[in-house]
Amino acid sequence: MMFLSVLHCRAMKTLSVLNETITHCEACSRLVIYRHKIAQTKRRQFLDWTYWGRPVPGFGDPHARLYVLGLAPAAHGGNRTGRVFTGDRSGDWLYEALYRHGFASQPSSTHRDDGLTLSDCYIGATVRCAPPGNKPAPDEFDQCSRFLREELRLLAKARVVVALGKIAFDHYLKTCRAARLEIPSPVPKFGHGVAYRLPWGILLLGSYHPSQQNTFTGKLTRPMFHSVFRTARKIIDGGGDEG
Repeated sequence: MMFLSVLHCRAMKTLSVLNETITHCEACSRLVIYRHKIAQTKRRQFLDWTYWGRPVPGFGDPHARLYVLGLAPAAHGGNRTGRVFTGDRSGDWLYEALYRHGFASQPSSTHRDDGLTLSDCYIGATVRCAPPGNKPAPDEFDQCSRFLREELRLLAKARVVVALGKIAFDHYLKTCRAARLEIPSPVPKFGHGVAYRLPWGILLLGSYHPSQQNTFTGKLTRPMFHSVFRTARKIIDGGGDEG
């Protein structure tokens, strides 16, 4: 038990170093300017908040078997709270689903000190700063890819990756290709509920992003969203295989 505890502490320390590096990144001037502007002007209902206004690191269990990849922090969500998918409607959907399937300690996430913990799950993003219009530029994806690549390397126990949206799905594969992992041919195509068993053992699951654009229009429903995490739980628990 002591040996396992030491390993856990080492993993935490290594991820902590990565996350500290992420929070101090200023590589993309457009994103730096935007995130600071949002943190200063704020939104009316959050005028009493001190916005985080920095790149948002990953969050979760360092020995997670489930890795969830999103696009980027929301201007008044993660950019305000300092935690990925925290304080916005997308996070409401995500953490409810994670809680329902045993990956989160509570079904909501409002701020960094709300007591939420993740079990066997880690959440990251393709870009770590809130982008204007929620649309990162190609060079901003490229700058942030080093963080995603290192995060994936450190999360060595991951068995299932849930990519929230086509951009996250495609950038996960692009990052794996850059790490010289063998990408299947034909290249996996994004779709909601698709499952691909990749040559290095990861099961890649696609899901529509729980953005308001998708949830308000009914393109993504809660049963659809929860089915993805039900599959992830089933695979992690050894109850079946997909892809």
